[in-house]
Amino acid sequence: MSEAQAEGCPTAKDEMATDRPDVTNSSLVVPVGSLQNENGANISARDGAQAIDGTNSRWRLGVAPCLEVLVDLPSYAAPLRGGGPSGFTDVAPALKWQVSPLPGKLELSIVAGVALPTGAVEIAGRGAQPYLQLPWSYELQDGWGVSGMFTGFFRPEDFTARSITETTFVLEKKLTERFSAFTEYVGDYPQGASPSQLWNSGGEYHLDRTQQVDFHVGIGLNHNAPTYVAGIGYSFRLDGLFGGPAK
Repeated sequence: MSEAQAEGCPTAKDEMATDRPDVTNSSLVVPVGSLQNENGANISARDGAQAIDGTNSRWRLGVAPCLEVLVDLPSYAAPLRGGGPSGFTDVAPALKWQVSPLPGKLELSIVAGVALPTGAVEIAGRGAQPYLQLPWSYELQDGWGVSGMFTGFFRPEDFTARSITETTFVLEKKLTERFSAFTEYVGDYPQGASPSQLWNSGGEYHLDRTQQVDFHVGIGLNHNAPTYVAGIGYSFRLDGLFGGPAK
């Protein structure tokens, strides 16, 4: 990887950028030698039933300039009212490469991962489920920005929907030096089935350069989506794990 590419990627001196609370992931990787932990919990409602899930933990490690490895740990889902399945989701490792720099202010990353069949079938589905993701972002003026993500989920052992295409679009505004708000469209399009559409909004507050708290509230736009989903989260980053001063 060239030095010009590396110069366009985050360092430990930069403020942390997380993959939450919106569905759209950050277009930036974590700095080399930094370990980032992102956590959250949600309450959702669908067809009169209510459920909770957490802690939705994602660990991200910068292993080289513009390159990170990440893993989603199993999250537990359980009904609160009205019944429904309960159990853990799959563990899902992935590799993320930030394609940087690009012309203008566009940031783009490529993520390739797979959900391994470790969770409950009723929650996570059957078999290994690979995915490919393209999160992007573009900085506008006066603290405004737009971003989005295209994801292809592949489910070889699901005979009803072997693939799901997900598209997202976000409009974000930095309201203060530490607080940003966003609104987001999320559309899931299963192969051979009707889509699920959600409108999601929330905000994130940086306690300091390496700590963040956040919240979000989503409302379903059609009958296939949850009636609502609401969540909160906390994330932190540890720098300089590979030795040497933070750069």
